[in-house]
Amino acid sequence: MKFFQSLVVGAVMSFALPAFSQTPKANITLEDIWAKPTFRAKAVYGLKSMNDGVHYTAFDDASTDRCLVKYEYATGKATDTIFHFSSLTPKGQNKPIWPDSYTFSNDETKVLLSTEKEQIFRHSSKEEYYVLDLKTHKLTHLSDGGKQRYATFSPDGSKVAFMRENNIFLTDLSNGKESRVTMDGKMNSIINGGTDWVYEEEFAFDQAFFWSPDGKKIAYYHFDESAVREFSMNEYHDSLYPSEYRFKYPKAGEKNSVVAIHVYDINSMYTRNINIGKEKDQYIPRIAWTADPTKLCIIRLNRLQKKMEMMLGDASSGETQVMLTKTSDKYVDIHEDEGNFFYFLADNKRFLLWDDADGFSQLYLYGLDGNVIQQVTKGDWDVMKLEGVDEKTNTLFYTSTESSPTERDLYSIKLDGTEKKKLSTRKGTNVPTFSEGMKYYINIYSDANTPAYFTLNNADGTEIRVLEDNHALKTRLEGFNLSKKEFFQFTTSEGIVLNGWMIKPPDFDPNKKYPVFMTVYGGPGINTVNNAWSASPDIFWHQMMAEKGYIVVSVDNRGTGGRGRDFLKCTYGQLGNLETKDQIEAAKYLGNLSYVDKARIGIQGWSYGGYMSSLCITKGADYFKAAIAVAPVTNWRFYDSVYTERFMGLPKDNAAGYDDNSPINHVAELRGKYMLIHGTGDDNVHFQNTVEMVSALVQANKQFDLFFYPDKNHGINGGNTRLNLFTKMTAFLVENL
Repeated sequence: MKFFQSLVVGAVMSFALPAFSQTPKANITLEDIWAKPTFRAKAVYGLKSMNDGVHYTAFDDASTDRCLVKYEYATGKATDTIFHFSSLTPKGQNKPIWPDSYTFSNDETKVLLSTEKEQIFRHSSKEEYYVLDLKTHKLTHLSDGGKQRYATFSPDGSKVAFMRENNIFLTDLSNGKESRVTMDGKMNSIINGGTDWVYEEEFAFDQAFFWSPDGKKIAYYHFDESAVREFSMNEYHDSLYPSEYRFKYPKAGEKNSVVAIHVYDINSMYTRNINIGKEKDQYIPRIAWTADPTKLCIIRLNRLQKKMEMMLGDASSGETQVMLTKTSDKYVDIHEDEGNFFYFLADNKRFLLWDDADGFSQLYLYGLDGNVIQQVTKGDWDVMKLEGVDEKTNTLFYTSTESSPTERDLYSIKLDGTEKKKLSTRKGTNVPTFSEGMKYYINIYSDANTPAYFTLNNADGTEIRVLEDNHALKTRLEGFNLSKKEFFQFTTSEGIVLNGWMIKPPDFDPNKKYPVFMTVYGGPGINTVNNAWSASPDIFWHQMMAEKGYIVVSVDNRGTGGRGRDFLKCTYGQLGNLETKDQIEAAKYLGNLSYVDKARIGIQGWSYGGYMSSLCITKGADYFKAAIAVAPVTNWRFYDSVYTERFMGLPKDNAAGYDDNSPINHVAELRGKYMLIHGTGDDNVHFQNTVEMVSALVQANKQFDLFFYPDKNHGINGGNTRLNLFTKMTAFLVENL
């Protein structure tokens, strides 16, 4: 459940004009935020490192004839134009294609171009793919049989594998011949080479086939979801009769897909089943080839996700052996959002693994026998991401919360745990992307009051040049009546120190009393209190609410990330309990501030945040006057198996945990003003959650506000949707808080 945390993560910019200036500052409007590009920041995106590690490529959008250009990292100088869009006219067509993305073959003689993207779920999509031969300049349509998914070059660039209609296909680029790897793919039954809904959402990957390093084999997932129950949604689309969309969605405690792992041999066209054990009710959240093209690493989790096994599989025989086992009394965290949970070194003798064995997420070096060689990083802070490894110098790079749970800094360290160096120099959040060979990295720096600042750096952290400083946005923001975001901490009655941020009205007077508008997410591992600039437009909505006289606040409760295993996992088995207590404690703390009107505290959240705001207005009715819940979970029995059971166990084993903190069971406590908002086409947190909440509210004879958006998914966007949504929420808060 990656519940659109960007919707509740906010940071704003404040720039004061000189005292002698009499130029009046403008107030933010909803149209500025949602209908105009007033606050749009510039970004550096689409950069891809070339094999030599000293050049990169990027689309040139400034040119009248858009093109893909090769640049030098060190100078930023354009050294070559790979192709112009105007030259990309397929045979038999009268106009060029317009690529959305591109991928080079390993030898960089061909480019795979995708266009006409069509979204499926949150991450998955299907496209039309074309192959451009950079030597002959010939452009070839990959397949005429319908849109493709996950088209991927073989390591030698001679073939492309792709998925279509739940089967895997191969195209031989030497003759254009297309062949099928699998035959049994069927909608809502069998998936080859892609993931089912719950794997895509909760294990954070959707392409499920992988070339071996020598290009002779393809390892792939086979999902049998025939026993998984279907969820259905009506789709209206301005039609006379609504259509019904049905898809497989395993809810907590229900049957999951049965997963198998296969390896297809390109030459013999033989498919080998890899032995992942007799147990069918389990998860395979990761597979990856090692440096040895005959060895496949497979991660196996039991259904309760309390036992994780790393297995090595022989691609020729299909036999496997367990080389490492990790267990937890709560759950084993495989860090699916961050990537690089494990990393095999090229010597094929060692691998790096993320583990919280000492209470904090750290990096360990293991041998293939499953024994620890070295704990590489150590401290009372979390490694958040392994950013890369330079095997020539035995150096790895990582970002961590060593400075603060609200910040991210980049470090380097040797594989033996020595020569640790902090490479980032500015206080805030750093997001690096390394070049091939680890010689350079592009860093995105920001803090709560500074927009994204893009620089090119040497691997030792030295800044070479600025790529984008967002000066234009900074200048534009000087003309608006903005406040600075401030960070604070407080200690709860249970002795827990919590982090928060606050935006005060621009004309703040400490002698006055102000209403407070809290924004919350609160779900496992996700922080809203970050010393970082967010590109999400709703950060300016928070500024607008401050202009209207509200103090806007967000607090990270227990269960959020960056503070170690115990802080993260203490909510296990009782989602919503400790989190709600902490948000109530935050309201009590704020209410005791001399400048806060404690009778006028409201809260709003989206998704998990909507779940939290619903609990706060019911269980916390004494402290909250109003609440808005957007796309909320109202009963964990309605949500998917992987996420819910990871944090709650099975419903049959933990009925009280599921029911005691479900908002539908606390509607009788509602006294304040409550607004429910949901999209009817939400495939993630189903509209069913709001329907059941409404039923409970009606039976309790409670009054509330309700609004739904036809056919809108979990993000509730498109056209004027967001403008309409935030206009409605603003009016509700102004009227009721």
